[in-house]
Amino acid sequence: MRLSLSDHCLLRTGSGVYTLPEVSDMTRTFLLRQIVIAAVLLLPLSFQVMAKDFDDYTISHIDYPDWFKETFYDLDDDIAEAGEEGKKGLMILFTTEGCSYCARFIDVSLGDPELAARVQKDFVAVGMEIFDDKMMTSPEGESMPIKTFAKSRGAEFAPTLLFFDTDGQRVLRLPGYQTPERFGIVLDYVSGGHYSTVSLRDYYNSLVAAAKPELMLIDDPLFASPPYNLAPGNGKPTMVLLEKNGCADCNAFHKDVLTLDNVRQSLGKFNVVRLDIEDKTTEITLPDGKKTTPAAFYSDSAMSRVPALMFYDASGKKALETDALVLESRMMNSINYTLDKAHEKDWTYQRYARTRAIERSLQQPEASSQ
Repeated sequence: MRLSLSDHCLLRTGSGVYTLPEVSDMTRTFLLRQIVIAAVLLLPLSFQVMAKDFDDYTISHIDYPDWFKETFYDLDDDIAEAGEEGKKGLMILFTTEGCSYCARFIDVSLGDPELAARVQKDFVAVGMEIFDDKMMTSPEGESMPIKTFAKSRGAEFAPTLLFFDTDGQRVLRLPGYQTPERFGIVLDYVSGGHYSTVSLRDYYNSLVAAAKPELMLIDDPLFASPPYNLAPGNGKPTMVLLEKNGCADCNAFHKDVLTLDNVRQSLGKFNVVRLDIEDKTTEITLPDGKKTTPAAFYSDSAMSRVPALMFYDASGKKALETDALVLESRMMNSINYTLDKAHEKDWTYQRYARTRAIERSLQQPEASSQ
C-alpha cells in the first residue's frame, strides 16, 4: 500500500491552522511553498544531517509490506478476523510521510523473512498514517478520524506499534524504530502472552542484561552534578538522560549524537541531568518537589530500555519522552519542540517534526530524491 499526503494536508503556524484540500501534486507543492515561507520564520533551523537515509529529513512515501491487510479501518472487524483465524490479535503500525525511521523499520525489521512470517502467523497487520483524516472505527466501536485515534492512543512518534488481543484490549504500545533483534523479542513477548505477568522492560532486560558488561557510563561536562534537582527554578528547561553501565546503545548515543556541535550548543539552553538507572542511593528532587532515586525514577516511568530521554519545560511540565532510537535530526526536533513549547499548543511531536521536514525539503529540493 502506498501512502500519499492525506486528503487534507494541515500546516500549523503561530497564527493558525492552514488546510489544503485535495489538489494536484503541482498545485499542492506551490501552496505549501507559500505557506512555509511564512511558517519558516517562526521555527528556527539549525540542522546538520548525520544520516540522510535514516533520519527525519525528506518527505517520502511509505510503502507497507504487501502482506499487510487492506483494511476498511473497522478495527473491531479486524480484531474479530484475527480471532476467527486463530491469531493472537491485531498489530497496527502508525507511520507518517517523511519518516525515515518508519521506512527503515519496514525495510529492515518487517523485511526480515522470519520476522515477517511470525507477524503473519500471529497477527492481522494494518498500517495507518497518523495524520490521516479518514474515518475509522475503534476497537470499542467508536467512529473518529484516524488522526484522532492515533493521538488518543499515544501514537505521537512515528513509527509506533499498537498490539491488541482478540478481546480488543490494547496490550502494548511501542513507539520508535525497533531493530530486528528487539522486534523479535517484542513478538515473543506479545505472542507468548507475557504482558499479563511481566512488563516489557523486565522481559527485555532478562534477555539482554549482560550485553556489554565492560562498557562504563561516559561522563560529560554537560551533565549536572548530584544531588539532582528536576524542580523548576533557574528558568531553563531540563533534559534527563537515562543510562546504565554495559549499555552499548548508550555509548553510541554519546558518540553519534552528544558530540555534535549543534546538539551541544542547543543543550546549553537546558539543565542536563544524566541518571544511572541502577543507582538506588543518589537523591533526585522531582518537579513536584518529591524525592526519589534514579532507579526508582526509571522504574516508575513507562520506559522499557536505555538510553531514554525526558524533556521538561522551564515550569517543570514534561514536554516529551522517548526510549526509541534518536539520531541528530530527531534530537534537534526534540530539543526545539521543548524550547518552542509546542506541547503547550497541543502539537504532537510528529506534527512538529513533519512541519520542519517540509521546511527542509522545500529549502533543499535535491534532498527529495534521497
